[in-house]
Amino acid sequence: MRIARFSIDGNVAFGAVEGSSAPGDESTLVLDIIKGIPFADFELSGTKVPLSKVRLLPPVLPNKVVAVGRNYAEHAAELGHAVVDDQGRAEPPLVFFKPSTSVVGPGDPIAYPSFSEELHHEAELAVVIGRMCREVPRERVKDVILGYTCANDVTARDVQRREQQWARAKGFDSSCPLGPWIETDLDPSDLTIQCTVNGEQRQLGRTGDMIRSIEDLVVHISEAMTLLPGDVILTGTPAGVGPLNVGDEVAVTIEGIGTLTNKVIKRG
Repeated sequence: MRIARFSIDGNVAFGAVEGSSAPGDESTLVLDIIKGIPFADFELSGTKVPLSKVRLLPPVLPNKVVAVGRNYAEHAAELGHAVVDDQGRAEPPLVFFKPSTSVVGPGDPIAYPSFSEELHHEAELAVVIGRMCREVPRERVKDVILGYTCANDVTARDVQRREQQWARAKGFDSSCPLGPWIETDLDPSDLTIQCTVNGEQRQLGRTGDMIRSIEDLVVHISEAMTLLPGDVILTGTPAGVGPLNVGDEVAVTIEGIGTLTNKVIKRG
């Protein structure tokens, strides 16, 4: 099931996306409005509205976004970072936060931060948590996941280098586009993930190339903190990250989910 969060006539609701369409053309899709919220038992109302008549919102408003850096070896290498120690063992996952205020939805603008001169795209698979959990055993990881969506871990690369910590570089307003919806019926183990800027391919990889699997990440993160319904885990980006400029249209496409598109604007 694909679950979207949307607004119509000033009201916000969740709906199940029905129908099929060509990439980039959602004109034939409809939403069956959900009674309640998708983090508990719910029913479809049978009340349907064309997707073209609503505004898609971020599919969740997370309490926290927990992101993972350097989870693809080629991406780590392109930034000059090692992902194994001297004995050839994988380094522990590099975990950081993006605040809830960084989240925007499909079609929303990415505001180029005034304190940066080097903005980069990072296409990522995002995991949406479906239930409160802590210290999740590996065999129960699937039970705590609602589904998956597309993400763009937009990064002020010059600020990241200069400040040598990532709070401002990756946590500024609009630095975490999510969407277009949550796909609940998906095997995330080996999906194509790509990023285009103005239609030109910049990133192309597969989730099967992750150094740490989704199970690894949920176990590792939940050892330290309670995850709440709607929380999001970003799983890292493949190689090919590169610059974004004002006026660019950036699109993240993940096999089995769809495409998340945003335009870069000058911050007002």
